[in-house]
Amino acid sequence: MDSLTDRIERALAQLRPFLEADRGDITLVEVTDDLTVRVELHGACRDCSMSYMTLKGGVEESIMKVAPEVKGVEAINMINTKG
Repeated sequence: MDSLTDRIERALAQLRPFLEADRGDITLVEVTDDLTVRVELHGACRDCSMSYMTLKGGVEESIMKVAPEVKGVEAINMINTKG
């Protein structure tokens, strides 16, 4: 069975081409003890006005499909908190 981190990384890998198409990227930073996933946004994704929607509607949803035990996803460096 794949570890939690492996499942999360696989979900991010599936999203990466879409983020890269918009000149952005994402990196897994950590999974906290309370099962919150922390990611770092890069490039255009970091300060895009749609980054909050991408984080919640795309990234979080994709991660929770493969890792339902995750409580939520947050970006450690997101400039805009709502899009």
